[in-house]
Amino acid sequence: MTEKRKRGDRREAKRVRNLDSMHQFMPYVLTKRCDSEVYINEKFDVTEALKYIAEKNQTETEHKLTLFHLILAALSKTIIHRPYLNRFISGRRFYERYDVSFSFVVKKKFSDKGEESLMILRTNEDSTLSQISHKVSECVHEVRETGGNDLDAILNFLVKLPRPALRLFASILNLLEYYNCMPKFLSEVDPYYTTVLIANLGSIKCGAPYHHLTEYGTNSVMVTVGEIHKENLLDSEGNSHIRDIVEMGITIDERIGDGFYFAKSIKLLKYLISNPVLLEAPFKEEVNYDD
Repeated sequence: MTEKRKRGDRREAKRVRNLDSMHQFMPYVLTKRCDSEVYINEKFDVTEALKYIAEKNQTETEHKLTLFHLILAALSKTIIHRPYLNRFISGRRFYERYDVSFSFVVKKKFSDKGEESLMILRTNEDSTLSQISHKVSECVHEVRETGGNDLDAILNFLVKLPRPALRLFASILNLLEYYNCMPKFLSEVDPYYTTVLIANLGSIKCGAPYHHLTEYGTNSVMVTVGEIHKENLLDSEGNSHIRDIVEMGITIDERIGDGFYFAKSIKLLKYLISNPVLLEAPFKEEVNYDD
């Protein structure tokens, strides 16, 4: 739900005003997002998640649930309960988004020359796993049927401009962003104006490399999802078990939080992926994951 805007707030985010002096000063020392990257590589046990998906898809005919849908839902719920992850810095000021948003690539055809289209998914505290699964399935189907979206149309026009004009246009965009004047028709379809830019590389049988952030836009979190594979893991009693594992490469702007906050957020994300039934309820419902 969008809060009442105050002076200094943005259209899509509120100004963070209760920061300690250290964090207020950080954007003046660490001025670039790419100089403030923290890289995290984590393994996620998806054994129970895959069982849950198989069970759900026995009765689902139109919108099949996938692991990617489940990961999107788990990330969304995690960010809702760990709101620092939904922050960004622009014009050396901290902001926190009202909604959680994701951007990801939809490949129109699985081939070397297959064109790509960028999709944006918006969620909030009332969203559920089922809603996300349906939204993503419908968006992917629409892109592959129609061949593109609003962002594709804008980019197709821009790339026809002469190089000097295109370079000037990009410079103007960065200036507009610094002063919080980015046009709505651009920011609402731009993947670099989302909470998380996520790449599902497991769908093309690839691992999970680290991916850089960008100075352009407001994106503070980048996630890559690798291919599902088997690993031999030990439980708390030292017994060995073969489990289904997915690696994720996570890149975060360190200025929006600290190591303790990020570690606790990863713990919640792991708990949700291991207990996917918790994603059936609205994401605003609390989860006890510390025990």
